[in-house]
Amino acid sequence: MNRLLHYSALLLVCGATAGFGQHFTGFTPARQATEEKAEAEFKKHQSSAVFKKHLEALSSVPHVAGTPENERVRDYIAETMRKAGWQVDIYPHDIYLPKGPGEIAVELVEPVRQPLNIREYLFPEDKYSKDPRIMPGWNAYSGSGDVTAEVVYANYGRKEDFEQLKAMGISVQGKIVMARYGGNFRGYKAQFAEAAGAAGLIIYTDPADNGYMKGLTFPEGPQPSESIIQRGSLLTVPYTGDPLTPGEPALPLDGKTKIKRLDPKDVALHKIPVTAIPYGSAIDILKRMTGAKPVPAGWQGGLPFTYRLEGGSALKVRLMVKQEKAMTRIYEVVGTLTGSEFPDEWVIAGCHYDAWSFGATDPNSGTAMLLGLTESLGKLAKTGQRPRRTIKVAHWDAEEFGVIGSAEWAEQFRDELTQKAVAYMNYDAAVSGRMFGASASPSMKKLLIEATQAVEYPDSNMTVYQHWLKQGGRRGGSTVGIASSAPATVVNEPVIGNLGGGSDHIAPYMHVGIPSLNAGTGGPTLYHSANDDLFFYDKFADPTYKMGPMVEQVVGTMALRLANADLLPYDLTRYASDLDTHLKAAEKAIKVYAPTYSIQPVLAAVADLKKTAEAAETARQEYLKAGRTDKLADLNKTMLQLEKAFIDPKGMAFGSWYRSLYASSDPYSGYASWMLPGFLYEASLKSTANLPDLENRYKKAIQTLGERLATFAEGISAGKPASLGGGKK
Repeated sequence: MNRLLHYSALLLVCGATAGFGQHFTGFTPARQATEEKAEAEFKKHQSSAVFKKHLEALSSVPHVAGTPENERVRDYIAETMRKAGWQVDIYPHDIYLPKGPGEIAVELVEPVRQPLNIREYLFPEDKYSKDPRIMPGWNAYSGSGDVTAEVVYANYGRKEDFEQLKAMGISVQGKIVMARYGGNFRGYKAQFAEAAGAAGLIIYTDPADNGYMKGLTFPEGPQPSESIIQRGSLLTVPYTGDPLTPGEPALPLDGKTKIKRLDPKDVALHKIPVTAIPYGSAIDILKRMTGAKPVPAGWQGGLPFTYRLEGGSALKVRLMVKQEKAMTRIYEVVGTLTGSEFPDEWVIAGCHYDAWSFGATDPNSGTAMLLGLTESLGKLAKTGQRPRRTIKVAHWDAEEFGVIGSAEWAEQFRDELTQKAVAYMNYDAAVSGRMFGASASPSMKKLLIEATQAVEYPDSNMTVYQHWLKQGGRRGGSTVGIASSAPATVVNEPVIGNLGGGSDHIAPYMHVGIPSLNAGTGGPTLYHSANDDLFFYDKFADPTYKMGPMVEQVVGTMALRLANADLLPYDLTRYASDLDTHLKAAEKAIKVYAPTYSIQPVLAAVADLKKTAEAAETARQEYLKAGRTDKLADLNKTMLQLEKAFIDPKGMAFGSWYRSLYASSDPYSGYASWMLPGFLYEASLKSTANLPDLENRYKKAIQTLGERLATFAEGISAGKPASLGGGKK
């Protein structure tokens, strides 16, 4: 009774469209009744103890891709899923990876001789900090070299920062660049530094961005203290995945199928040495800089002195990195729960399992949650409640080195995924705090909202949706949630972000064209540091361990509704409204340098799409309300191809591997989202030369989407049976 009252109140408070007694998108009334029972049963199986057990098993030792420790994590994942009743397949790929940090040294040479610290301190409170397997701070895919040179400070090391240095007459030729983390992907800091002639690059975390200026520092608080180092990959090739096999799966060298690999010499890997240090070491360099020019507005960091652009001739720093690379085997672990009615329609959830150290928040809070999900769904299947569609739970390897494992798997199964994949849902670091947030393709937004309205937020009288709405819709504390394209927001709805770079949705969404989302809870983080461990999780991320079960319930609700709906629960009308927002933003960016430009021809295509989408949605609702289940296979087959309307074989000008006209990661920052990337790349070049071609390509994609929606609606109308269950195929 209390639960029914709760959902009645929810309807009044936030206009919910889901929950018991409410309409589930994509379900007939009879099927919804069955689904409600399945979801109620599913929600009995989550527990904080189970989540904590998995998290401790996964995160008790450092497990970098390519190490024996990571293979033991792989085996734990596989065994857990097998015990839960899932079929488990392990897919090996041979990747060109660094063999480890190799040798690294950062030293002051003049005016004093002083080696600088490149490791986190040992903290008596944190037993994990003493593990001898913790690697020093390092950047994967650094070049090798040993340079002693003067220093130039380049703010965040963004494209515009190097342009501003040049405009101010500051040369980085032959110098070691100091850049702080933030503003862009670290690989682009290296790329821009090398292009400007730098001899080396040192990246550090500035306390103005993360550290004592934000609050108490570790281990007393969750902010980085003076020895905390952000590790990370520098890989910036114009595609995602193994650097030697663009567009093709990096199948095992000893396998039957031979894949042509590039020679590493022919791949644009960084040549200059690059490494990361903590601000406790950076201060020893920056405080000794004596150049005449202070930094411009916005470049001053949080260390207690005026930052300068140049170190001067009296300050010399040595940077040495010797990093070997070699073919390394990685493993994708995929569990399958085969669907009872539509086994060739796949609902996929995934998270990587490799980490820079212990990975308690990033990524393995997501891994632990997904293992709980496989157990909960396995229990349902054992009682005869098998999903109608196939559910796959994928655990990716080598994500930290450049989102590699998931890209190789997507390339390996590209044709099959194109025909069968219903959705890809990414849960990297999905239980990292207590603030819920999400990014999604337009077609997944309604499902996300309905699922969060059907799950209670722990220790409150609110649903996850209400809590999300109350907090302003932002996932708390993330250091990587930079966005260059503003989300398409709706009044009285939480902010649902755009999918950018930085995680395993890239290949499914931007290369294959699968509707995708990225969701979970966030909070303060010691991102990519040695101290993202169980001590940190227990003290700062979620001491209650209640977020794991809550996120599993949201994830499970979405998975079950995608798997069990009669007609796939995509948001059919959202593309038109979101496209309108993003097209107007693109037009505004182009008008900055081409004031007479109008994107009206493409907007006109969106206006037509809106009408078609609304008609398709009306047809779907009437079909389901009437309890019809004829032609399900054909209708869903049409829906599976909606997102593919944006897949353009020509790809983007900045990298043909990125085939989605709708979304890509920002090729200048790496992490950020670019909505309608064809237009945004043209705008970044301040060019109009390719606009006619781009307009035609976008109009064609929008018209194709409209045609597929019309085919869907016509299929419903044409199939109206004389008696339910009959009709033409």
